[in-house]
Amino acid sequence: MAPPRILIVPGSARTEALSKRMAKAGLAAVQRAGGAGTLIDLADFDLPLYHADLEGRDGIPPAGQRLQALIAGHDALLIASPEYNGSMPPLLVNTFAWCSRVDPRNRAASGLAIFADKPAALLGSSPSWLGGLRALIHLRDLLGYLGMIVIPQQLVVPRANQAFDAAGELTDEGKRATLGAVAAALVRAVR
Repeated sequence: MAPPRILIVPGSARTEALSKRMAKAGLAAVQRAGGAGTLIDLADFDLPLYHADLEGRDGIPPAGQRLQALIAGHDALLIASPEYNGSMPPLLVNTFAWCSRVDPRNRAASGLAIFADKPAALLGSSPSWLGGLRALIHLRDLLGYLGMIVIPQQLVVPRANQAFDAAGELTDEGKRATLGAVAAALVRAVR
């Protein structure tokens, strides 16, 4: 059996984003759990703010089509989200808005079909003491509306600006163990 293919998505495009550090740590955890991870950077997918008139005029932008194909080609998602004003970042909302649209030229790899019954796991990171927990609550709802199965295991890392060593590993042993458990649960959910 081929290893489960897991698309790892940091929820911030900022170069030094804490969610990118979490996503890299998540990639390593997925690989240790027997999965094949693909780490992407949403900065590489230039999407305009979703607007139905724009979609009606121009269709789904090429970056949105590429993202849809990536999601369709993976067995699960691992999302590392920051927290913006007590919620998920607008970048994730916009990304999922575009990716949930049906491309008439490629219905099989677009729209809600690419999310249906696909497992997902959530990681949160924030300099605050809540570690992005409020963002994950909203993100869990959004992914459920898209038809995904969000596993109950998750990790939030408060004071994330102080939580990683120079190699990008979580310094707290308990957090590292929880990250490993989340990755293992996601791999099992795919299998």
